Amino acid sequence: MSPTAAKKAATSKSASEYTAHHLQVLEGLEAVRKRPGMYIGSTDSRGLMHCLWEIIDNAVDEALGGHCDRVEVTLHGDGSVEVRDNGRGVPVDIEPRTGLSGVELVFTRLHAGGKFGGGSYTASGGLHGVGASVVNALSSRLDVEVDRGGKTYAMSFRRGEPGVFSDVAGAKGTKDPSHEFTPYVDVSELEVIGRTRRGVSGTRVRYWADSQIFLKDATFDLEGLLARARQTSFLVPGLTIVISDQRGDEVREEVFVHDGGISEFCEYLAPDPAVTDVWRLHGSGTFTETVPVLDANGHMSPTEVERECGVDVAVRWGTGYDTKVSSFVNIIATPKGGTHLAGFEQALLKVLRKQLEVNARRLKVGNDKLEKDDALAGLTAVVTVRLAEPQFEGQTKEVLGTNAVRAIVARVVEKELTQRLLSTKRGEKQQAALLLEKVTAEMKSRISARLHKETQRRKTALESSTLPAKLVDCRSTDVERTELFIVEGDSALGTAKLARNSDHQALLPIRGKILNVQKASVTDMLGNAECAAIIQVIGAGSGRTFDLESARYGKVIIMTDADVDGAHIRTLLLTLFFRYMRPLVEAGRVYAAVPPLHRLEVINPGSKANEVIYTYSEAEMRRTLAGLNRRGKKIKPIQRYKGLGEMDADQLAETTMDPAHRTLRKVTAEHLESATKVFELLMGGEVGPRKDFIIESAHALDRERIDA
Repeated sequence: MSPTAAKKAATSKSASEYTAHHLQVLEGLEAVRKRPGMYIGSTDSRGLMHCLWEIIDNAVDEALGGHCDRVEVTLHGDGSVEVRDNGRGVPVDIEPRTGLSGVELVFTRLHAGGKFGGGSYTASGGLHGVGASVVNALSSRLDVEVDRGGKTYAMSFRRGEPGVFSDVAGAKGTKDPSHEFTPYVDVSELEVIGRTRRGVSGTRVRYWADSQIFLKDATFDLEGLLARARQTSFLVPGLTIVISDQRGDEVREEVFVHDGGISEFCEYLAPDPAVTDVWRLHGSGTFTETVPVLDANGHMSPTEVERECGVDVAVRWGTGYDTKVSSFVNIIATPKGGTHLAGFEQALLKVLRKQLEVNARRLKVGNDKLEKDDALAGLTAVVTVRLAEPQFEGQTKEVLGTNAVRAIVARVVEKELTQRLLSTKRGEKQQAALLLEKVTAEMKSRISARLHKETQRRKTALESSTLPAKLVDCRSTDVERTELFIVEGDSALGTAKLARNSDHQALLPIRGKILNVQKASVTDMLGNAECAAIIQVIGAGSGRTFDLESARYGKVIIMTDADVDGAHIRTLLLTLFFRYMRPLVEAGRVYAAVPPLHRLEVINPGSKANEVIYTYSEAEMRRTLAGLNRRGKKIKPIQRYKGLGEMDADQLAETTMDPAHRTLRKVTAEHLESATKVFELLMGGEVGPRKDFIIESAHALDRERIDA
């Protein structure tokens, strides 16, 4: 039946009524519209994005099968979104049991598609087979065009019901869900709207999310879309993904393509300098499971089938202690893990424990036992598995539930990782030794932190103290009031002792420049006397074991000289805090004192006391001096402080330590990733990037800020 005839046959029916021909189909989709949360999680922006992922995943499945190398996603200004691929195209022939075309079957029937027969897709991302039909049911309009066999086919739907819109098919800028819609009555029609060149195939889906279902403020998250596209391009090497946002005045377009696979992805995710290279762990295994299969008579019968599970893992340990593990099933992210992640962690811990037992004497392990957190410290990993019809906990696919996958992943990781750690190749052997030393240091750090936490408490004058002898502690135990000043050298300590308020201000002197922990290992850091003293005095541990609630002081104030050396010492201390006591920085409890550079004493006539002015830079001193000269004021010779030790106690208290008059700079890290990169650039082990940064930034240097 032609579109014109269909319109005439339905003139007496409302456009919103369901026709008898599609009653059974739409009863299934009506359940989706009544309870959308069961299928897409929510009806806010997250649910809106989930619908988009369903359509994108169908296109990416073609790429996984080797039939597609380009996917384009366009966010249109009218609120619609379009996904294009150059895959095989949705089948257009008639499915014999239902009498429907492949296009209508995929977009109107739940659990219908090429992912249920086992022939079209061995592993897919649209895993429950409800994606396209659910998106269709929740759209006020959906248009699909298929290039296949030299022809272009088209079909439109309104809230899941197939029919014809009054606008001109294929004309740009005229499509709108508000246009008059005429549903098909007896037989649906997959219309041929054009021809294509020989060998050209693909699918284009454009849909408008239904405002009756989604919240008014639900919007497509461009940054989330870009992150997902980048992630997918890593997971499917060679696939080009184009994201185009046409919603604003300027069109924004991003293109993602990566040929390095998950090795490149793992390196991209890693936040710290490397201890090992990226190691790829490959393998596969088979298992059997009983699944319902549609037989020739249209009945579901339980059948035992053999499945193959492919495992591909990339691991890489770095010098830090943060863990970043991303897991995927058929390129779909599983942020809450599942059986594949459980198998990976189980094998990782087993292999490393065994290697520590073998090397116990060399590593001085003793009777200590490695725990999972020790093995995961500094680890960046991408864990991927591919299998047909995986079982998930819910349609949102956040947790893999197929039990057999755990044992397969564990076997593959155990075998491959053991081979890496026992390799006799020079580079791999050296990296394996460094890795074992790192996990041993993490284990010892955890144990010592636990013991310290169990025994550490503030001592009274009648009790012995385990704190460093050089600590000049305060009397108060109220963390909200107490302050720890880390001072540079013994000379500054002497003055600070007299200047402090002993009730709530404690002092810890350090000798010169401490260890640069950005370059050093955990073992070296813990073995350094100054670093160990700082960690011990603060009393909250370090690294993964850091417990902010156990910190003994409410503020930690770095008080160094106002010169280049003082700035360097402050930077080294900040590196220690950022890397091993980061929660302290994030909580805004780390400060830098701002001592003055000059003291100007203005001579007042008569018996009036002289006025004292402190300045904090050369430029401020010159401006102040010029102002005093214009007013005809006389001043004594300017006192230039080369260090805190040159001040007397009253001056230090007034300018730097007394809360009523001092100036403190709070150290913050609002953008964690960029802060990490800055620390690695300025304090890391690679000289080249730092040298380039200094050369490129030299022209912007403010010479007034240099203590000459």
